[in-house]
Amino acid sequence: MPELQEETDPEGVDYGWVMQTTFVLTIVVGAPAVVVLSLFYTLPSWAARVSFAVRVGAVVWLVTALATYWYARRNVEE
Repeated sequence: MPELQEETDPEGVDYGWVMQTTFVLTIVVGAPAVVVLSLFYTLPSWAARVSFAVRVGAVVWLVTALATYWYARRNVEE
């Protein structure tokens, strides 16, 4: 019986690596970005602080995810 091969390679991009890298970089870049940007805004309540962190974090996550995917796709070994 032939060996079962359960391997896929859509577009050659390792999506697991992209997701893990995006997660780590979003935390490493996003936390300091929220702190620095919050210095320029008045955030009187916890709700305002949480809302601000979520909005800034979403932008950081989106930019990080797109940049990580672009990097992985550009460096695919063909």
